[in-house]
Amino acid sequence: MQKKSLEELSVYAQSAARQVGDMLREYTATVVSNIEKDIKIDADKKAHELILRILAETSIPILSEEDHQQEFDAELQWVVDPLDGSLNFFRGIPNCVVSIALLKNREPILGVVYDFNREEMYTGIVGNGAWCNGKVITTSDISEKNNAVLMTGFPSYTNYSTEALTEFVTQVQSYKKIRLIGSAALSLAYVAGGRADAYIEKDIKIWDVAGGLAIVKSAGGTYSLSTVDEKGGCSVFAANGALQQN
Repeated sequence: MQKKSLEELSVYAQSAARQVGDMLREYTATVVSNIEKDIKIDADKKAHELILRILAETSIPILSEEDHQQEFDAELQWVVDPLDGSLNFFRGIPNCVVSIALLKNREPILGVVYDFNREEMYTGIVGNGAWCNGKVITTSDISEKNNAVLMTGFPSYTNYSTEALTEFVTQVQSYKKIRLIGSAALSLAYVAGGRADAYIEKDIKIWDVAGGLAIVKSAGGTYSLSTVDEKGGCSVFAANGALQQN
């Protein structure tokens, strides 16, 4: 198979995301498991299967939230969250997206985040630019935390101890506003497009953030990503390029 350009691979990813989004808009989900603070719904698997059928044509290995037996070590690899914001989707909260990233040597180089409820397709190719529905987007230029909007969240395995929550509050209290919308990928897309200025989350999964990180960087932002553990866990800070984490 002839090697495809990043632009061609982005078209594949956008097609997969749009087809999944079209399916999800009409789908009524049922709960598969509901353990502690985590929920699994059948829509996740349906979306996963459709994405895999489309991206299989690229012959690039795929790591998905719904099938993460694959090793996170391929030179070139799709990393997919078929439905980021499953609980939001199940409860009818319209903050849920399809997220697809292409990684080269573990670094996101291409991202697609499709907000199918608002029909906003965020795309980015590192070094080439970022777009929403084909219109160029860039990060904000806010440089002071007291004027900045921070996106964040509490993943399923968050430590809710008083000590951990106190540490979290200390970390974020200098920002003007804090927003938790229940989708890491959408949060990062908002940073890329200048709707928010920074994003931070601890113990998030790589498939939740990879697509959004590629778009943030493509839009002129920066990010730091901890080493991804054997379960896909990592900690992330992303911002517009003007804000610093500390």
